[in-house]
Amino acid sequence: MPLTETAIKALKPRNKSYKATDEKGLYLLVTPSGGRLWKLKFRTLAGLEKKLSLGSYPDVSLKDARDSRDQARRVLASGTDPAEKKRRDKHAAKIGAANSFSAVAEAYIKKNRRDGLAEATIVKREWFLKLVERSLGHRPIAEIAPFEVLEAVRPFEAAKNNEKAHRTLQFIGQVFRYAVANQLAPSNPTRDLRGALANSRPKHLAAILDPKQAGELLRAIDGYEGHPVTRIALKLSALVFVRPGELRQAEWSEIDFEAAIWRIPAGKMKKRIEHVVPLSKQSVALFRDAQAITGGGRYVFPSMRTPLRPMSENTVNGALRRLGFTGDEMTAHGFRAMASTLLNESLKWSSDAIERALAHKDKDTIRAAYHRGTHWAERVEMAQWWADHLEVLRRGAEVVQLKPGRAKA
Repeated sequence: MPLTETAIKALKPRNKSYKATDEKGLYLLVTPSGGRLWKLKFRTLAGLEKKLSLGSYPDVSLKDARDSRDQARRVLASGTDPAEKKRRDKHAAKIGAANSFSAVAEAYIKKNRRDGLAEATIVKREWFLKLVERSLGHRPIAEIAPFEVLEAVRPFEAAKNNEKAHRTLQFIGQVFRYAVANQLAPSNPTRDLRGALANSRPKHLAAILDPKQAGELLRAIDGYEGHPVTRIALKLSALVFVRPGELRQAEWSEIDFEAAIWRIPAGKMKKRIEHVVPLSKQSVALFRDAQAITGGGRYVFPSMRTPLRPMSENTVNGALRRLGFTGDEMTAHGFRAMASTLLNESLKWSSDAIERALAHKDKDTIRAAYHRGTHWAERVEMAQWWADHLEVLRRGAEVVQLKPGRAKA
């Protein structure tokens, strides 16, 4: 006779476990401790008798137990063992919980570190992870659907920051490609989102390229009234024109005062190739000034909060804003464009030497290997000329525009 809720509530524990049968293989196992456990007895297609646990009463009601029984019988009718399916589903859920988007993204970033990617790239990817941690971080990566990814990046598009939306989506795609390659996700949902976001127009970083305006900028930096280490960073940004991340992460162990060079390790470079910067007399003097302030620590430009970390990536840009230069006029990265433009316009230096000074990677790998060791003498001479030229611009001396001609070989 089928069970009823009233009959179930009337069941009392005995010295030994016993069954209260419902129908179609479903029964309630009553234990001596008073537990009431739903079980389903069935036979596989091979004739093997097995049992499937469906939960305990009253957490699982009679109706819910019958629904689970019927679902298991449908699975069995399709040729699948419901007990085996439950085991696989439980295992998949366990794997899914362990392989959340955040967990896989962190594993991917760790691999980036092992692969020797530049620290700036690692930091940027960690930042992208933080942007989507709340929306995607807890989700099992194998279960994330395209619409969830789109919802994670839409807010950036709505804020008119299309580049941020596209680059965040690109990062999510990189994590999924890593997951697919490691059998942690069946597919990459970002492939179905091509064209979903508004087109991202490349934004050129603002830079001062006019010699007269460059002089005004340098005079403004001389009058900077903020932290002296920040003023030194501003001045060196113009003199050595490395990438902002390379400057703020400079370490004292990289500076060779005797040889007048700054040797930036490959791991800090965008192209993951060691970059050696010849230092002018003015640059050496500025590093000496910084050494008197921060020489006891690891970083040339430590964070204001803790000497264990480098200066914030916003410090130089913030200083430029304090000096009255807007983001549309000048940026920390703009010092590179300023140097590139004015050095090329001087017609004194070969384009190869300027490109090497900027640490631009030659697309021709054979040519790059050859040119890496060349132009050093020219670069040393150019570094000193550039420092002297900046002093001329700072003083506001008249700058004579040269007629186009052949650059020095």
